[in-house]
Amino acid sequence: MRDVTLTHVYQHYIAKKYLHRSGIVHALSVSYHCFHLAKSLAVDVDLATKAGFLHDIGHFTWYQNGKWDYNLYKENDIHAIKGAERAHKLLIRLGENPKRAKEIALAILFHTDSFLPSPLTDPTPLQQIVKQADERDEEPSGMHHYRTLSEERILSSLKRLDYLVDAHMHS
Repeated sequence: MRDVTLTHVYQHYIAKKYLHRSGIVHALSVSYHCFHLAKSLAVDVDLATKAGFLHDIGHFTWYQNGKWDYNLYKENDIHAIKGAERAHKLLIRLGENPKRAKEIALAILFHTDSFLPSPLTDPTPLQQIVKQADERDEEPSGMHHYRTLSEERILSSLKRLDYLVDAHMHS
């Protein structure tokens, strides 16, 4: 039995606030990609889906003159650093095992190398999965952050993914 499900994570007000700001549909899509990649590579699907779901929770909105400025974002963003901290704190508050929360936070921290002076050298399989899943869902100029779904569809998608994770873990 998992300590915390994706549905539990999403129902927390902090998660809702930041996941909607950074793109809830992108978060869902990346978490599904993480599930399938983790399953095929024999990596913990629970860790992978949570890291994928929360990977952009640290995003700041980079606007200039009322419009999203993708270049400003690319030059100055450190969302992976803020996201790792925010996700870790949220998961601990929700009752996630501290070691697992740390592993998820590190996967979020290293899902992009945009804030590092040089690329990460030896990423773990979980870190590689989150990075690959994020890249699979990217759209030009960051448009993947603007897709929307109804609250009902978000919750049903999360419940479905929670079911898939539980079924895989118990198989």
